[in-house]
Amino acid sequence: MTEHKGLEDRDYAALADFRAALRAFLAFSEARANEVGLSPQQHQALLAIRGAPGAQATIGYVAERLILKPHSASELVSRLEALDLIVRRASDTDRRKTLLALTDRAGLLLQKLSTIHREEIRRLKPLLLELLGRFG
Repeated sequence: MTEHKGLEDRDYAALADFRAALRAFLAFSEARANEVGLSPQQHQALLAIRGAPGAQATIGYVAERLILKPHSASELVSRLEALDLIVRRASDTDRRKTLLALTDRAGLLLQKLSTIHREEIRRLKPLLLELLGRFG
């Protein structure tokens, strides 16, 4: 059978190739994080905190970006704080809100990782564009 509900063999091949490319990038990312002493999830959290709009990262924001339950994000943030990678501070506008910021050490680690990741994404860009083009 070559077709199922409007899908053809080439559609399945395109999906498989796209997922393989994403997984290869994730494996690359995980290995680079491990090389600098971070877990992949710690790396993702640091990136989410650094990339938060207006430097307004909260535990809720980290949970949302990493698709975690709030208590899991809170535990991750506590581990990052214990490793001296982040600091918590009260918001200037709402003292009930706790904001997260990177330490200088975390900033340097993240800069190194982000430079390597940007280079890898640039290398993969032609392949990713070709794969995305297969979806019409």
